[in-house]
Amino acid sequence: MLLSRSFSSLIENNNTNLNNTAADLLNGLKVFHNNQWYICGNLALTEGQAPHKLINSSPNDMDYQLLTKAAMLLVADSVEQPVTITTGFPYATYRIYKDAAIEHLKKTHVLEYDSSTFGSAGKKTKMLDVGNVDVIPEIVGCSIALRKGEEKASGNFFILSCGFGTFESILSTDAGVIEQSMISTHGLRYAINFMINELSNKHYLGFRTAHTLDEAFQKGSLYIDKKNVDVREIRRNALKAYYSEVISPALRNVITDKNLTRTNKVYLCGGGMYYQDLVDCFSAEFGEILQMEVVSDPASLASKGYALNSHRLSGNARASVGIDIGNSTTVVTSIDNG
Repeated sequence: MLLSRSFSSLIENNNTNLNNTAADLLNGLKVFHNNQWYICGNLALTEGQAPHKLINSSPNDMDYQLLTKAAMLLVADSVEQPVTITTGFPYATYRIYKDAAIEHLKKTHVLEYDSSTFGSAGKKTKMLDVGNVDVIPEIVGCSIALRKGEEKASGNFFILSCGFGTFESILSTDAGVIEQSMISTHGLRYAINFMINELSNKHYLGFRTAHTLDEAFQKGSLYIDKKNVDVREIRRNALKAYYSEVISPALRNVITDKNLTRTNKVYLCGGGMYYQDLVDCFSAEFGEILQMEVVSDPASLASKGYALNSHRLSGNARASVGIDIGNSTTVVTSIDNG
């Protein structure tokens, strides 16, 4: 069974005492990195002043290294060591960052964290010995999860993945993936920036960024000057604009007559597919020619594929981990063979 845990990819430097501010480690991630304390994930959302995350960060960036530490902390006690980790990047940066990611991950990690955030005894340390690392394109991880995971998909099918930072596509076959069907373009941040521009015409948003307004975009409302502002209509228009301006033009090179002779089956994944307004845009354009399915738990699909790839490499389910460092959410998946 695949066990996925997710947390916001937002981080912030924080040296204050945060005793009993969370229920558990997942919600109370305070990690020591480069001689500084950082709050991550849900704790950064609740306690941070200006939490942040670089878009499509590299393994040499501090936020990438910190988020991988946080992800490894969550599985360190439940896996057998040495562990095999698979991770990935958008297709556009995969080849550039692959070697650096392997160098960063393949070693014994000393993971220091503050357990007092969830009522324990302060600074603690966990060790994680990473014996093997594989780095694959994120969209390939989605393909592995569809074929080897719960969906048990077979034959040829398109995969369309929409996340905060990138939108990607691929045509997956039983023999492998077709490279000419791979595209990588702007993600949901485009739509969130659209919402910000609309709100800025009537409201002062201060120093709020696309990352900090991602939660409001999900909820459909936010407080401005102590008033609850409904943004569902703005969100609907933002998603329609994003689809027509970014996604639809990109798919013209993917959903072609040539590729349609191979398959008309499409799986929709990534956190963007939680928005029915966006799914409706796909249906409006392709509903008559494509058989579309939104996968269950779409934001965790890549991480699940990474874990299954680690299992293929290691042969040991209990020593197999997948880590997806997303621009909005980080997901870590391990395997419970019981």
